[in-house]
Amino acid sequence: MKSVWMVLATLVLLCALPAAAQRNDKKENANTRSVQGVVQDGADNALEGAVVQLKDTKSLQIRSFITKADGAYHFHGLSRDIDYELKADHKGKSSDSRRLSNFDSRNQAVLNLKVQ
Repeated sequence: MKSVWMVLATLVLLCALPAAAQRNDKKENANTRSVQGVVQDGADNALEGAVVQLKDTKSLQIRSFITKADGAYHFHGLSRDIDYELKADHKGKSSDSRRLSNFDSRNQAVLNLKVQ
């Protein structure tokens, strides 16, 4: 009889773990945001191979993204409590820095970068 209860208890725990993890993912997603955009040249052409850098202004950690043919970039899982600076480099030229402020309430911000 004890073994039956142990099996049932184990099954209950195994079923509860994914539900708890899913709640934590939703809670984490509510506290994060993302930023995306396109890197273009002065003539508004998408730039393939541009390096977009995202700098966490609190920890100074830098994440990078290399654009594909469409010039698009994206960063996910960003804290809502931190400002971020973005800039793009391509073949020795750079874009102006853009700031994603912690006051920006959008879940998915769009910041396009122009390399000139």
